[in-house]
Amino acid sequence: MEKSSYFYQFLEPISKELALVARELEHSIFTSPRTMLTHARIFVENILQQVIREEKLPDEQWTNLKDRIDLLNQNGYLTTEIRDALHFVRQTGNQAAHDTRMFRYSEALLSWESVYQIVKWYVEVYGPVDINVPPYHDPTLKAQQPYEITEIEERLKSLENLLISSMEKPKVDSVITPEAEVAATKLEFEQPGFTTIRTITYKDQKLEIPYFLRDAFLLPQRFAISETFLIRLGAEQQARIMSELPNNLEGLHHHVKRYTEKNNENLFEELKTYIEEEKIRRQLVLNYPGELFFFFKEDYIVVTEELSKIPLTSDEFSGMPNLLRQLKEDQMGWVGQLPKELVILAKYENVGIGTIEKLFEQLKEKQEHHSG
Repeated sequence: MEKSSYFYQFLEPISKELALVARELEHSIFTSPRTMLTHARIFVENILQQVIREEKLPDEQWTNLKDRIDLLNQNGYLTTEIRDALHFVRQTGNQAAHDTRMFRYSEALLSWESVYQIVKWYVEVYGPVDINVPPYHDPTLKAQQPYEITEIEERLKSLENLLISSMEKPKVDSVITPEAEVAATKLEFEQPGFTTIRTITYKDQKLEIPYFLRDAFLLPQRFAISETFLIRLGAEQQARIMSELPNNLEGLHHHVKRYTEKNNENLFEELKTYIEEEKIRRQLVLNYPGELFFFFKEDYIVVTEELSKIPLTSDEFSGMPNLLRQLKEDQMGWVGQLPKELVILAKYENVGIGTIEKLFEQLKEKQEHHSG
């Protein structure tokens, strides 16, 4: 994913963490005004903490944004305009954090303008002299919002934690710590849906779950070794979807009889493969919007209109009469009616993965023949 420009990119030489939090705030204005208002308050509070540090004022006793505004104002560091802008961001942020009413784009834009005044003051007073603050302009409403609001919330929390961490560590040669650089860059280049939403562990191993898989259905047929284990767990309302899995897989087998810790280990290893395959599939969908695909394990086929019209008959597909008969009974007579996840077809009686693989290979041959 190419690096995209954003309004507060000029902040990067001062604090990449601060710049990226501002970028996420900009993304959230037209996605969720409430999120923008709530996190703008946290954003300006971090700016004030850096100002207090620069001015060598005692900060330990000031526990919230209002206290920090009052501290700087009483010591003569704030103009009336900046003080009022800070209080506006604080007050609207407090409302957004507690009030259940719907917040308007216009409210988020007013807060965004106040944030600009605060950032401009901060850069001009405390930033490097060679940084020029561009004139203010309203963000534009994008035709498509790439991130869902829950994902934006997670991204903001991660970046805010990086920002807090960066302030706690003394910076000698660089304004960006190596750890923050790696983490921030990861967030910066992540495609929509790829933000880590949770982590699943097994013993000393960790597995990051991306946002787009947080409630994914764990189709047992996708897990060759753990298929029966998942079916048994599903019967006990365990592990049917990703969000049902515990944060630690150790002991998961206790929910069903006659399974051992080895089954938990196998499931964890297969989850790794499953997540990597799903990331590849997600990337395909993002890179080729509007295309239809058939998936089988790590491979795929683009479903053209010509391929979709091929009848599911023994004249077209050899060596699988049992599968074709059952598909016909379920009123699936054309390729285009097949499920995009082909391993689902293994649910049919006496149909194994070998048969599905044979179908996939014949579909691929037909696609290559027609495209050639």
